[in-house]
Amino acid sequence: QVQLVESGGGSVQSGGSLRVSCAASGYTYSRYCLAWFRQAPGKEREGVVIIGRSTRYADSVKGRFTISLENAKKILYLQMNSLKPEDTGIYYCAAGDWYGTCDFKHWGQGTQVTVSS
Repeated sequence: QVQLVESGGGSVQSGGSLRVSCAASGYTYSRYCLAWFRQAPGKEREGVVIIGRSTRYADSVKGRFTISLENAKKILYLQMNSLKPEDTGIYYCAAGDWYGTCDFKHWGQGTQVTVSS
């Protein structure tokens, strides 16, 4: 049974940093189709960063967030620096297969990130 278990969320002041993690159980990540999404209250879910044909960051997080994969390909990370209140939301990791575009089949349970001003 594939499970993606997230951790590392919490509350931080504006300008601070957090690293959220997504540990795979019963699954090993590939090099592609790895992503972090987020959903702010009252807003649509949006892609934060997606590794597909290339690694693409949302404009709003470029230069501040970094996606990385542990060498054993069991943990996916999102390092978040210079956090802003607008970054507040539930963060979800996702993984899947490449079919020209990514088909995200596996999702984390979500972890809350709250950034205060």
